[in-house]
Amino acid sequence: MFASEGKPSAALLALAFSTHLSISTLLLLLPVLMLLVTSPVSQLASPQEFRGDLRITCKYAGQFAAYWLILLGASSLMVGGEWGWVRETWGASLTLPDLTPNPGLWWYFFTEMFDHFRPFFLMVFSVHLVIYILPICIKFQHDALYASFLLVGILGIFKAYLTLADPGLFLSMFVLFPEVYPYLRYPIVTTLVHIHAALLLPLFHALWVTEGRGNANFYYAASLVMGVAGGMGVVDACYAGLRIAFGDVAEGERDNWAVVQE
Repeated sequence: MFASEGKPSAALLALAFSTHLSISTLLLLLPVLMLLVTSPVSQLASPQEFRGDLRITCKYAGQFAAYWLILLGASSLMVGGEWGWVRETWGASLTLPDLTPNPGLWWYFFTEMFDHFRPFFLMVFSVHLVIYILPICIKFQHDALYASFLLVGILGIFKAYLTLADPGLFLSMFVLFPEVYPYLRYPIVTTLVHIHAALLLPLFHALWVTEGRGNANFYYAASLVMGVAGGMGVVDACYAGLRIAFGDVAEGERDNWAVVQE
């Protein structure tokens, strides 16, 4: 919100606080920096090359780092100068010590994982989140807010300790881009899958935990359905964000097009 209003200090401080609370929020740093040096006005229908000032971008990156280091130092002082809290908080997102069931995809996978494979797949799952940043920011360099929106959706699927608020934030951000609604490919199907997941999660949790008539597979199946729903939402939003640039054309005209990626 602050980045869209052109308030860099407030935006970077808010992002530093959010990253301090959840290290995975760091994935949003690049699109937020891009948004601060460009305009929040949607450019999806008329893509333009990114023309942000690199020096200003680096200055904002340094400002974010300063805020984050201040929060880091303050947190360390509050616990008596110890740094063990880093391993117990940020480190937990990378090492996954707590396998308590949640709506995410990690817990069941690592419950069934052989111990000697665990470090490798922890690395794979963590790095997997990072690989989306550059492709999305490059492809949607003309609309950094939309790039942030897509990355929020990806976090809402693959975050280590997922809560219902994570995919909920992605779904609520759809209202910021009404111009893409006509270009969504399967909005009804995606909506129905989300509703299906919303019904399955409490139902299967009750069957497993309260009634004792199921097992962990019940709840994880519902988590998989929610992950599929989130993936469908992200893919559909990505398609609509790209498709809007072509505008409304007849089917016959579209057959004569040759799309070239530069």
